[in-house]
Amino acid sequence: MSMIDESDDLVATSFAGSTATPSDYLALLKPRVMSLVVFTAVTGMLIAPSRIDPVIGFASLLAIAVGAGASGALNMWYDADIDTVMRRTKNRPVPAGRLDKNDALGFGLFLSGMSVVTLGVVANWLAAALLAFTIFFYAVVYTMWLKRTTPQNIVIGGAAGALPPVVGYAAATGDISAASLVLFAIIFVWTPPHFWALALVKAEDYHRAGIPMLPNVAGPDRCRRDILLYAVLLAPLGLAPWLLGFASLGYGVLSGALGLLLVLLALRVYRVRTGPRADRCALGLFGFSILYLTLLFAAIAGERAFAILLAALSFHA
Repeated sequence: MSMIDESDDLVATSFAGSTATPSDYLALLKPRVMSLVVFTAVTGMLIAPSRIDPVIGFASLLAIAVGAGASGALNMWYDADIDTVMRRTKNRPVPAGRLDKNDALGFGLFLSGMSVVTLGVVANWLAAALLAFTIFFYAVVYTMWLKRTTPQNIVIGGAAGALPPVVGYAAATGDISAASLVLFAIIFVWTPPHFWALALVKAEDYHRAGIPMLPNVAGPDRCRRDILLYAVLLAPLGLAPWLLGFASLGYGVLSGALGLLLVLLALRVYRVRTGPRADRCALGLFGFSILYLTLLFAAIAGERAFAILLAALSFHA
């Protein structure tokens, strides 16, 4: 029997039967990714010119969150084979053998249908269609196709992660606006340098799993160059909400400062190429990129929420 056959047998055995707990099903939903999806969708709702009914807004966000979780479950179902050989994913419920692979598929499909129908009923069918497209793009286009075939997987596949603010805006208005597309563009351009910084450190893991990430295919030097190019593009793009008038000057100052720091960290990654310090620089950029996006969207959401609160107080007065 070949080593491949033995590996297949081991994987099949690990999938035979389920000892899953509620926490395993929760892990299938990728809670950290889900929280980012909800956060950016809330921002999309808040930039809408009209206020959404709180009950409808909450139900819409719940549907969007479930849709994000469904995408995560479908991703873990399909990626079970590569998750088994990657250090950072081998303890997920399916590759660890706690959850049957088919159960993950059924769970993901059920949540997908429920989230889309719920959003269509409580909000509108444009938002539901966008959510359905997001799930399809992440689970099929990215997970089943791009991730295993091209080093540009993160670039193109990043569209799925960038759509939640557009879905949130559509749920509030039944429409799509330039402002919501700007938020999409910020996340879309942010995604490659964010993930490539981590891929530089985890290149061996991706190589073992056969995933053609940019540093494995084009080399780490090319990856560092592209990280810097995307950071330089992202920094001015982050100013767009202020320039287009749906964020304040205070946001513009914050965005400019964060964008400059992002570029400086990317430049450090570009220059420091060997030794343990290179990994620390890449991980530093990875961590800061999360803070960068969080602060940008928090600033926009905070400003809009404050304006809504002031308008409500003025109305009651």
